[in-house]
Amino acid sequence: LSAGALLSPALLAAEPKYIGLQLYTVRDAMAKDPAGTLAKVAQLGYNSVEGATYTGSQLFYGMSPADFAKVLKQNNLIMPSSHYVLGEAINNGQPTQGTILHGWDKAVDDAAQAGVKYMVCAYLFDSERGNLDHYKQIAAELNKAGERCKKAGIQLCYHNHDFEFAAQSGQLPYDLLLNQTDKNLVKMELDLYWATKAGHDPIALFKAHPGRFPLWHVKDMDKTDKKDFTEVGNGSIDFKKIFAQKNLAGMKYFFVEQDRTEAVLLG
Repeated sequence: LSAGALLSPALLAAEPKYIGLQLYTVRDAMAKDPAGTLAKVAQLGYNSVEGATYTGSQLFYGMSPADFAKVLKQNNLIMPSSHYVLGEAINNGQPTQGTILHGWDKAVDDAAQAGVKYMVCAYLFDSERGNLDHYKQIAAELNKAGERCKKAGIQLCYHNHDFEFAAQSGQLPYDLLLNQTDKNLVKMELDLYWATKAGHDPIALFKAHPGRFPLWHVKDMDKTDKKDFTEVGNGSIDFKKIFAQKNLAGMKYFFVEQDRTEAVLLG
């Protein structure tokens, strides 16, 4: 196996019980052979994964929730978290199912069956971002979705990129989402790369909103002016310093992720 972006978990502060991988990192391999890829991920030392394909298909990598849960169990893996989208953007004139706005009840039920504990709004498409008033509407939708999740014993989270840190009229959309959502219904999956690239210190966010960040994306930023993705441990982000504040953040699970890589991930 060539680890590539799937660094040895020993390179991370391995105190947490679970060391996770966001499966978007190995999306091509998962599309071809999900069961075989999960076996290789487990062999690399990961014991937790985060899903990324339910929206639209309403399946977990082509499998029903029960079947996917079986494959996870066979490899001693858990999937505590899975990604979804808002669903405001229209696909070919039709609402996309398995999103917060369309088919959410089924999505929540399927997530529970697959063993998911956290459902994450992963991304806002360009047409879904808009002005601050629109972000207030999104916050209201997140609160409603979080209520539905809570009934199933699941926590809703929101995953950031960098656009939420672009100020509008002196206010950050990210701050608005934090302040306009119920802290018990909507928590955050903090992407350490995107927050850092946008010029924001993750630890400052933890101090401002303690306990609000149960999920983290661990990805590194290279040392060039481009500030592109790089393998964890090769870049400029001080993970040791950030992990020292995991209790302040309320971190329960983290997932290594690399959006793009030139390395051969799984040989």
